[in-house]
Amino acid sequence: MRELETARLKLRRLRESDARRIFDCWASDPEVTRFLTWTPHENVGVTEMILSQWLSDYEKPDVFRYGIELKSEGQLIGMIDVVGIRDGIPFIGYCSGKSYWNNGYMTEALRAVVGELRENGFKTIGIEAAEENTASNRVIRKAGFALTGKREPKERERKPWINAINTYHLTF
Repeated sequence: MRELETARLKLRRLRESDARRIFDCWASDPEVTRFLTWTPHENVGVTEMILSQWLSDYEKPDVFRYGIELKSEGQLIGMIDVVGIRDGIPFIGYCSGKSYWNNGYMTEALRAVVGELRENGFKTIGIEAAEENTASNRVIRKAGFALTGKREPKERERKPWINAINTYHLTF
């Protein structure tokens, strides 16, 4: 996994020293995690524990996990990664601090990761979002993905306000 750069962003490996920023900027925020498969972290210790696992995952050759750093601030605003590979198709997940929403940052990051996955030989890339998460669905479509289906939420995705999960693919 190599570092990626866009006009405004640096996508880099996470570091142990990122734990506090991850917790403060997005991992503890119920609004950010509203449509995600995980709940807000109760304290920075939870973030440190999860981050430790993510850091050890970098030893695996198929890990694409990036902290999204805003160049102008020099600090993390979110993260984006391959959350799983199904039938040879990598599926991307992402989140960012809400003070960074609606600036095009996530679309920019998503396009960069798509380019990297394409360079690594993937012909199709997948991504999913809760149907009710209109902002994320908009980001995904702006990045060129096409809606290919809907499904019921799995147990870990089940929240009272989520009725369906949209599945998107981008094929080269």
